[in-house]
Amino acid sequence: MTIAVEAPTTLRFLSLEITGRCQLTCPTLCYAKSGPTREHGSMTEEDWNRIIDEAAGLGTEEIQLIGGEATLHPAFARMVQRVAGAGLRVRVYSNLLRIRAEHWRLFEHPRVRLATTYHSSVAAEHDAVTGRDGSHEATRANIVEAVRRGIRLKVAVLDSGDHERAARARAEMQALGVKEVHVSEVRAVGNAAGAAVPSTASLCGRCGDHKAAVLPDGSVSVCEMGRFLTAGSVREASLASVLASDRWAQVTASVPRRAGAAPCPPDCAPNDDSSCGPDNSGPCGPADDG
Repeated sequence: MTIAVEAPTTLRFLSLEITGRCQLTCPTLCYAKSGPTREHGSMTEEDWNRIIDEAAGLGTEEIQLIGGEATLHPAFARMVQRVAGAGLRVRVYSNLLRIRAEHWRLFEHPRVRLATTYHSSVAAEHDAVTGRDGSHEATRANIVEAVRRGIRLKVAVLDSGDHERAARARAEMQALGVKEVHVSEVRAVGNAAGAAVPSTASLCGRCGDHKAAVLPDGSVSVCEMGRFLTAGSVREASLASVLASDRWAQVTASVPRRAGAAPCPPDCAPNDDSSCGPDNSGPCGPADDG
């Protein structure tokens, strides 16, 4: 007999890191250490579909597809359609380096939102961050195209200490018509941590609060940035059982809660409203239905 396991808290937002592959390396920034030589991971399309269905059953409001570069996964379009078909909101986090015509059509769906990161209004500076020449031109052009198409787009500007550069990048995005632009501090995880050991001191404190992330190997973490805090695998158990486990309670309790802390990039979700922006110190709230 199968016994249903209830997650201890409401799961509002779930990130699915469906691949580690990316056209960029972001040698000083990438929290996931993604790159062109990384693989999609051991999760199959069927595994991801099962997790999408489980998340919908747990009351999840929004699922984010992320990588790496999510659009590189061969089942990306089908996953977007499955999430939207389940009645959930879909957020796609993309570097917007190359977007296929079929993907633009997906992004225009009313349940789909798009997010990206913009590093500098100066091409050479942006390209230095991504590790790829021409990435600034391509990403900026696709941001312009998303605005032209009326796609709901959120742009994160990462501030690594050069506040004026971040301010210029934010102002440029606003001038292009991007309505949601948020400046976020760089967290010392992944490539940004260098040789340092990952620490909860680098996190904003909202990890595991009505949200979780599933990594390419099926491990469940408190969020993408807190990927070193995992509690089992959905390849071996249901998502609900992982979230109801003692280990999940332990890892979420290990993250210091910091009132008023700035949200972690790429997204301290769910936060489609402005409550998590750099000008607001309030806690993240549920995403709006827009």
